[in-house]
Amino acid sequence: MNIVATVVFIALFLFITILGFVSAHWRKGDLNHLHEWGLGGRRFGSWITWFLIGGDLYTAYTFVAVPALVFGAGALGFFALPYTVLVYPMVFAILPRLWIVARKHNFITASDFVAGRYGSPGLALAIAVTGIVATMPYIALQLVGIQVVIGGLGFSTHGLMGDLPLIIAFVILAAFTYTSGLRAPASIAVVKDLLVYITVIALIIVVPYKLGGFGSIFAAIPKEHLLLPPVKEGNLGLQSFYPTLAFGSALALMLYPHATTAVLSAKGPNTLRRNWVFLPAYSFMLGLIALLGYMAYASGIAKLPDLAPYFKQYGPQFAMPGLLLHFFPSWFVGVGFAAVAIGALVPAAIMSIAAANLFTRNIYKAYLNPNCTPQKETDMAKLVSLIVKFGALLFIVFLPLTYAIQLQLLGGILILQTLPAIVSGIYTRWFDAKALLLGWAVGLVWGIWAASLSGFKSSGYALHLAGMVIPAYIGLYALVLNFVVAVVATVVIRALGMANPQDATVAADYAG
Repeated sequence: MNIVATVVFIALFLFITILGFVSAHWRKGDLNHLHEWGLGGRRFGSWITWFLIGGDLYTAYTFVAVPALVFGAGALGFFALPYTVLVYPMVFAILPRLWIVARKHNFITASDFVAGRYGSPGLALAIAVTGIVATMPYIALQLVGIQVVIGGLGFSTHGLMGDLPLIIAFVILAAFTYTSGLRAPASIAVVKDLLVYITVIALIIVVPYKLGGFGSIFAAIPKEHLLLPPVKEGNLGLQSFYPTLAFGSALALMLYPHATTAVLSAKGPNTLRRNWVFLPAYSFMLGLIALLGYMAYASGIAKLPDLAPYFKQYGPQFAMPGLLLHFFPSWFVGVGFAAVAIGALVPAAIMSIAAANLFTRNIYKAYLNPNCTPQKETDMAKLVSLIVKFGALLFIVFLPLTYAIQLQLLGGILILQTLPAIVSGIYTRWFDAKALLLGWAVGLVWGIWAASLSGFKSSGYALHLAGMVIPAYIGLYALVLNFVVAVVATVVIRALGMANPQDATVAADYAG
């Protein structure tokens, strides 16, 4: 066991635990109301929103998985860069309008907005269930980062004793999320981001220096690892899969419930717009994180006797932790590993709150107890947030990790099918709710079928068209199908005079 690193790791973990509980008294509000517990009272300013959205979207899994993908698959791993660049102009145009109408009608979730905009409880329920199902494996995957660094500290990750540190971490997470709501991850996100920035900057300076510079690093990388393979015999291969994966991932990112929760907690639309302008700084940091995969490859750490057992157990996921262990003193290893672990707790907390908000507002209150009091509504959300977290924990403890990864691939495909109802609704009421529900169902069924062809191990589907083979992201193909069905069905429904014009909002609600 690495004693020094473990002491530093535990000390930082205790600090954020205390911070999480103290956060209940920060910008104090009545936590018996869901908008206070689940959205922080919609009072977070520019700086806190910056850290909250950044902590929400750039997770521990990103910190571990992006270098792992570059280490194992090469250039394909850089798809994360264009998609985080693409997403900000889109959300700049779309999500401030959602904030404005949500504030005027006290919408807590995207499903609240869909229910009000289309007067369709069924469509709202479909959006809510899709969001919850897509979020659950995402929470489970945050545990991957914690598992890897706990193993790197020298703890066994097998059996009950191996799972004990993970269980303790999530008990702490559950406790401070229950008491403090969204205020806890918002305050901890500041610490998380500072630790991540310190760790990445240190890695990006020290490792190239010790390896002889970036020229030496890139010279050690095989050509096939640096470039996407060219088009061969009419098969576009990764040349078409790469851009569609980036674009589809960008569309999906803003639709996840935890992204909506972070957005609706902001003080106002201008707070969001300022953030969308400056958040691409995270994309620059993500590029540096991706380069760590090449550094791990060039350094040959996977073959070193002291690190080879870790790579055998965790595979490419140990690329970034391996760099820390090999090139840095133990005390800084503790700092870097704490950055990963805390980077898992922040998004996991936001995701569990987002899932709890969806269940409480759009299932419990909509169908099970329509007359519940605000306090009963909040109590239910707190309870569901606990159930969601421990469900994710049980998933990781008792099922193979590959299941969580496969379900997360599927989650991105599923969440994309909510785009027509949410995004089109922000701008137009032309679509009919029944048509949107039909499009959602068709996109969902086709997307699941296409993913099942590879045993849920790949997110790509090869379309054969006019003698060409066009592999692309399944979620994007499913979304196109979803939109086509929704448009055609709306035209038919309107022609038959069966359209439902019900809308709880008016045009003035979207102006602010």
